Amino acid sequence: MTAGRFRIGDEPLRILVTAGPTREPIDPVRFISNRSSGKMGYALAEEAAARGHAVCLVSGPVSLAAPAGVTVVRVTTAEEMRRAVAARLGRSDVLIMAAAVADWRPRKPSAWKLKKAGMRMVLELERTPDILRSIRTRKGRRLHIGFAAETRDMLAEARRKLRNKGLDLIVANDVSRSDAGFEVDTNRVTLLWADGARQALPLMSKREAAGRIMDWVERLAGPKTSK
Repeated sequence: MTAGRFRIGDEPLRILVTAGPTREPIDPVRFISNRSSGKMGYALAEEAAARGHAVCLVSGPVSLAAPAGVTVVRVTTAEEMRRAVAARLGRSDVLIMAAAVADWRPRKPSAWKLKKAGMRMVLELERTPDILRSIRTRKGRRLHIGFAAETRDMLAEARRKLRNKGLDLIVANDVSRSDAGFEVDTNRVTLLWADGARQALPLMSKREAAGRIMDWVERLAGPKTSK
């Protein structure tokens, strides 16, 4: 397909992408987070915009420039990301959850910087909201795409998430590899579909991987979009 020419009924797809990590505060200067750089999500937003689609990017804290032609909504915590996605979901044809949302957050973050002398050695945690599961009932005919960043049992974990979150496609990758996953410009992913199909892609740039994902979105989104 030629970038910038694809249209469905002469209208671009409305694509909502999440990217980057979230940060869950311990106190005003410390937080829990992960190694996500946001590069995969930003590559998806850039690729979709280059093809002429209307893209909204909900981004956690990253050190990346805003993609040209993309509306960027900046958030910090998992709860802020959940609210941003929920507020924009109804105006989207496709949701791509590429963000690495923190799984845990401190139960009672401190309003003041904790001092070593009085700081407890045990940090009590609670689960953050599962964004995809929380909006599963709102899916309708919209395409929902998720990511599974794993270090072992990658395919089994990806299939579980695909099923539990009601996704159309999940993109799995082994982030223990030095040339794929977090903080690098390349990725080696496996695409798993809800109908059981699977495709392993070779090592390629994250922009190239985004192109493969967008090829599938453009083929499927037309008859499935929710208006």
